[in-house]
Amino acid sequence: MPLSYPPLADTEWPAAIAQMRQGFAGKLNVYRVMAYHPALLSAWSALRQHVVVGNALGPQRSEVAILRTGHRLGSEYEWSHHVVRARACGMSDARIASIAGPLDGMSAEDAIIARAVDEMFDSKRIGEASVEALAMLVGTEGVFDVIATVGMYSTLGYIVNSFRTPVDPDVAGELENRPLGT
Repeated sequence: MPLSYPPLADTEWPAAIAQMRQGFAGKLNVYRVMAYHPALLSAWSALRQHVVVGNALGPQRSEVAILRTGHRLGSEYEWSHHVVRARACGMSDARIASIAGPLDGMSAEDAIIARAVDEMFDSKRIGEASVEALAMLVGTEGVFDVIATVGMYSTLGYIVNSFRTPVDPDVAGELENRPLGT
């Protein structure tokens, strides 16, 4: 029988991280799955705060990196959640959809970020020309934040893909009511 790690219910939440249930960790299924490892979820908190809130990219550029990562991982969970987040930060459906397509179908700025993501997946590094273009766009700290974002969301994508974590009901409902492109 394969192991299954469904999102933990409030009644199953580990006492060691009880204070985290009312914050970000209790709000999303991915973190309710990660709560099977309380020490990991606890350590994750500071990195998540920086990558999600305190990065040098800004909301839209961050979403481009996350959406491309979710696309490259084939992660329905990450893609769905970040379609909703990208809309919330003002990105159009056409722009969001382009992130899953070829680089020449994106804006020049989005293509710079997406190319860096693709190179990390394909070559396990960002090439010199892409680092230079990315640094011109987002600065040195932004280059590191793109790498950290791809790393963090790859880890989340591996978790949700490995355990078939369901898309959270509010996100699924929003996309059912307003599919991408409508």
